[in-house]
Amino acid sequence: MSGPQFVVPFQKVGIADVASVGGKNASLGEMIRELAPLGVRVPDGFAITADAFRLHLRQAGLDAWIYAQLDALDATDTRALAEVAGKIRERISAAALPSPIRGEVMAAYHELSHAGGGDVAVRSSATAEDLPSASFAGQQETYLNIRGDEALDAAVRACMASLFTDRAIVYRGVNKFEHRAVALSVGVQRMVRSDQACAGTMFTLEPESGFRGVVVIDGAWGLGETVVQGRVNPDEYVVHKATAKAGSRSVIRKELGDKAVKLVYAGEGLSAARSVKEVPVPAADRRRFVLSDDEALTLARWAMIVEEHYSKRAGRDVPMDLEWAKDGRTGELFVVQARPETVHSQRDAGAKLEVFRLGRKGKAIVVGKSVGARIGTGIARVVRSAEDLHRFLAGEVLVVEMTDPDWEPVLRKAAAVVTDHGGRTCHAAIVSREMGLPCVVGTATATESIRDGQLVTVSCAEGDVGKVYDGALPFEREEIDPAKLPIPRVPLMLNLADPAHAFRLGRLPEHAAAGVGLMRIEFLVSNWIGVHPMALVHLERVLDPAVRAQIRQRAAAYPSLPEFFVSRLAEGVAQIGAAFYPRPVIVRFSDFKTNEYAGLLGGAPFEPTEQNPMIGFRGASRYYDERYREGFALECAAIRRVRETMGLSNVIVMIPFCRTLGEARAVLAEMAKHGLERGRNGMQVYVMCEIPNNVILASEFSDLFDGFSIGSNDLTQLTLGVDRDSDLLAHLFDERDPGVKRMIEMVVERAHAKGRKVGICGEAPSNYPDFAAWLVDIGIDSMSLNPDALAEVARTIARN
Repeated sequence: MSGPQFVVPFQKVGIADVASVGGKNASLGEMIRELAPLGVRVPDGFAITADAFRLHLRQAGLDAWIYAQLDALDATDTRALAEVAGKIRERISAAALPSPIRGEVMAAYHELSHAGGGDVAVRSSATAEDLPSASFAGQQETYLNIRGDEALDAAVRACMASLFTDRAIVYRGVNKFEHRAVALSVGVQRMVRSDQACAGTMFTLEPESGFRGVVVIDGAWGLGETVVQGRVNPDEYVVHKATAKAGSRSVIRKELGDKAVKLVYAGEGLSAARSVKEVPVPAADRRRFVLSDDEALTLARWAMIVEEHYSKRAGRDVPMDLEWAKDGRTGELFVVQARPETVHSQRDAGAKLEVFRLGRKGKAIVVGKSVGARIGTGIARVVRSAEDLHRFLAGEVLVVEMTDPDWEPVLRKAAAVVTDHGGRTCHAAIVSREMGLPCVVGTATATESIRDGQLVTVSCAEGDVGKVYDGALPFEREEIDPAKLPIPRVPLMLNLADPAHAFRLGRLPEHAAAGVGLMRIEFLVSNWIGVHPMALVHLERVLDPAVRAQIRQRAAAYPSLPEFFVSRLAEGVAQIGAAFYPRPVIVRFSDFKTNEYAGLLGGAPFEPTEQNPMIGFRGASRYYDERYREGFALECAAIRRVRETMGLSNVIVMIPFCRTLGEARAVLAEMAKHGLERGRNGMQVYVMCEIPNNVILASEFSDLFDGFSIGSNDLTQLTLGVDRDSDLLAHLFDERDPGVKRMIEMVVERAHAKGRKVGICGEAPSNYPDFAAWLVDIGIDSMSLNPDALAEVARTIARN
């Protein structure tokens, strides 16, 4: 574009026009021009340029006065900041738009209205906005449901004034932007009637870890501001990019949010407060997902198209932060905003891994969703309104219902943030992530459960669940540069059970983590599902009505009780499979003991009482037995969904505690009945080597399985005749005993003679680096370790 222009249609602007129409409007124009032909839907509209903003200030005689006020301002004085910023906004809003600007705006609006866009959104678009180094997200205002000339005129002026919100002034100062160098363009965009449907946000990476292999979508009923501002705990969808591009239905995870309220139209108006209203969401809608899997896949594919386009233009990887909306009148989906993500995009893809560990755990006061993986301590300051912000001191923990963009000057002083409401892409989460603060969102009761002035520890280092503990707990921090880890003499893999850690660990380079050598299904059953699988198949056998009600409640969002189990298990496995794709991920079918299974919700009627469950009805013996066969069928259905529907063919299954060759054949036949036939579609099946018979008959077991993984804990127990749970015999339990080591040597020799690989997934190499070195010497093919042992073992068995 050339020469002063006051109004430009989105179709005529692009990324090169940021200086004229700001980052947000430039991006909308770029998508309409370049990506609409590829199927990405973007609502039409027009931009009121930065030239118009500057003329408005000059004609009102405000420009010199505004910058003189800001030059004299100490922005750390929150009271003075609020007073000065308020006066500036008031004068800009009160000044009439110059007639040339108003004339062009109304002409463009009437043309848009004629095309079906009578109600519009009026959005700010700063000329220093949506940069890879600084998002400026939420710094200026958006006005929704604007209709009519007078309302639009007022909204445009209010939007221009919002360049001088308290938070925007502080943000520019922190990020070293001169106030005079930043102007504001206003975007007028046709409203998508998501008040009658749903809306939310998308990231083309996993926002906690920076893992680039997924798209993360948050959504809630009504207008998207509830998600952006953290007013609700939204639904979350995770889509795996590589397999989705290949045509698989790769929604690898879904989490149902409570979505307690929604924003809907409240008649036409000038401000967001008057033009929309917050209403409760009916209970039935709270219990169902806002998007179908097909809709989530459509949005994810659009997000990937946007990311690929921006990355190609930049000549480097550019992860994106997008907003989407669904029109309730037509059912159509739209992308309504796109900007570069500003946290992980600024970090090297091989960045150092920061590991926080609690020295000890205390009493958790509240729990919620963790943001980041850090730990922080401080005095809790419960803030119930903006009027209380002056009480907040640097280094305190901010405890609030939800944060407001106006609070960012205070957030920058916080040791941690805890909120009642919000999901992992709400305002509090985004800002905390950008500032490197531990943050726990969606606790529901933090402002009531945490006392003002209470000393607390905020831990985001325990997976998806963030916890706030009473008191200052000790913790340690370690920084690992994976690129500097030596290349080991044999591949190192990870023992990994919790999907919450998968994306962070999946960023490790292949020489540091060659895949996952052991993923235990029982962790997912106990922590993600919590219900005995047979109780989901035969609920009528659960006699306690209260337990039956709890089971139904857990599965309320799913079409059936068995589908609840299959979906949840598939999602947990898929999250780890996707994190390491295409590296191998070995998933072990469930190996609960009867006493552990009985402890699951609804489990007691289905489990016998055993004197010694450790060597009882466990592992392979359950899978073909009538007492558990239907439960194993659900496990098989979940694995088949992961491999075939989601396309994660890197998942390998493993059979635990397989006592005899006859049992091995029975299990393989049972699997084949459920579509998991060894060799079909590249399907590999491994067996745990943890029983002396597995060693003695290693050659014969090699004919039935594709590989072995040594479970050194059980193999030691059964070789030495020591109950590994017995405190009385703990001094005798040692994986380094000569007899145990001879058993390991024998299985390696016999399996290799048959061309089968042997790994080890027990605790021994993690606990004893010298044992790891011995394993390399006898020819072990891989070692699977606890993540915190990875660096030490890599150094111990490094190539010379």
